[in-house]
Amino acid sequence: MSKEFHTDRPLYDITRFTTLDFPQNLASVFWFCKCNMRCPYCYNTPIVFGDGKIEIKEALDFLKTRQNRLTGVVLSGGECTLYPHLYELCQEIKNLGFKIKIDTNGTNPKLIKKLIQNSLVDYIALDYKAPKEIFEKITQNKNFKDFQTTLKYLIYTNFNFEVRTTVHSDLLNENDINKIINDLQKQGYDNTYYLQNYLHVEDTIGKLENQKRVIDVDKLSKKIEIELREF
Repeated sequence: MSKEFHTDRPLYDITRFTTLDFPQNLASVFWFCKCNMRCPYCYNTPIVFGDGKIEIKEALDFLKTRQNRLTGVVLSGGECTLYPHLYELCQEIKNLGFKIKIDTNGTNPKLIKKLIQNSLVDYIALDYKAPKEIFEKITQNKNFKDFQTTLKYLIYTNFNFEVRTTVHSDLLNENDINKIINDLQKQGYDNTYYLQNYLHVEDTIGKLENQKRVIDVDKLSKKIEIELREF
């Protein structure tokens, strides 16, 4: 790999150890700067708007000290698929013997397809931000079609992935969530659908107030299996 690749600084931070972010793996998390969405509930404002601090070489050197101690690496953000050398980075991580999980909003289907076809990713957490009718309003992004392309590809290839939605009841109500559930069921998604309750912090992108109510889970469709997080 080129010197420029190794001295590139796409990472805001590294979580050195987690048991929660990569199912059945002890992992570290690489937090990539920048995102192509502006979800109002996002609390990673320094990551979304800030600049990278950590070189690729430093990140790979860290992983070398964790061989035979950790089993996986989570590539998160921000939006990690915006990084132009993510494919090459995944190659290097794989060469060190680690499994790779990607957290993504699904708006780079070509890269995700390329990573899967070359066995460079083992698990994906796909954020379904909102139903089509309000997707742009919630995300400030028009790429719902690209997201859907990613979702359909993951389902079609039977890849190991999960779909998740962060829920702030001022932004998404039970009807909105049921639209997502109906779409997932219609397309043949048969894994668990994770609903993540908004946990209030002051510094969100949209400067949100705490939600006035928690959604009524009894009003949610039972068409697919749902697991609640932080409700």
